[in-house]
Amino acid sequence: MATTQTPSWREGMSSDNIKGLVLALSSSFFIGASFIVKKKGLKKAGASGVRAGVGGYSYLYEPLWWVGMITMIVGEIANFAAYAFAPAILVTPLGALSIIISAVLAHIILRERLHIFGILGCILCVVGSTTIVLHAPQEREIESVTEVWQMAMEPAFLLYAALVMTAVFILIFHFIPQYGQTHIMVYIGVCSLVGSLSVMSVKAIGIALKLTLSGMNQLIYPQTWIFTLVVITCVLTQMNYLNKALDTFNTAVVSPIYYVMFTSFTILASVIMFKFIDGSRSHSTLLRSS
Repeated sequence: MATTQTPSWREGMSSDNIKGLVLALSSSFFIGASFIVKKKGLKKAGASGVRAGVGGYSYLYEPLWWVGMITMIVGEIANFAAYAFAPAILVTPLGALSIIISAVLAHIILRERLHIFGILGCILCVVGSTTIVLHAPQEREIESVTEVWQMAMEPAFLLYAALVMTAVFILIFHFIPQYGQTHIMVYIGVCSLVGSLSVMSVKAIGIALKLTLSGMNQLIYPQTWIFTLVVITCVLTQMNYLNKALDTFNTAVVSPIYYVMFTSFTILASVIMFKFIDGSRSHSTLLRSS
């Protein structure tokens, strides 16, 4: 009597997904530690200059902040590489590990108390991330950065991008001047909304570089450079408002809220752009070819 063997999670994932998984995990270690180092740098800079939370940029002259920034850049490079191998819906939730690292280090190094609800939140983040990783969809092969551009130009994603930009401008020009110092969701909202657009562009650039290194030059396409410009703009915006959030509120509070909002918006953007849920992309392609 033949027995049916249940495939392991590794057998159910492609080799590219596994590479993306490893890169995303290593990225989380660097990014989680960078939150703490940057916070230390912000506190040190704020003691002798204008705090970032009230619009100051004295932290740019603080070496400790730059150490944290370099640590974050290393983590983001690993994260960037992960997006070239695995779907954003798999990579982004793995940021939960950086939440655990930053929360524990904030408790030990910054003396920020981690309450029972914080511990429970960290556990829920890990459980949710593990569930998504184990059920992450296989990503279809993309043969050119122009394919990603076509996805970004579809009405559904254009509407999402327009709504995101509208919400960001409202938050920056209306809510931040009034509530930035008292409501953490204002700064984090800007970072998370802009971050969902930056991840889609990072995914496009990662695919472009992966294809270029395999012999199919994608640097000749203007779309590659447009995506690069979007990433630079979004990252600078995120960095500015994340520094303000870290300088104003506890790291143990900023990290998990930012993670949850950023992940939620990124998954939403991924579903709209890459259509992982209902397979409507492959369905519409079949219709057009028939």
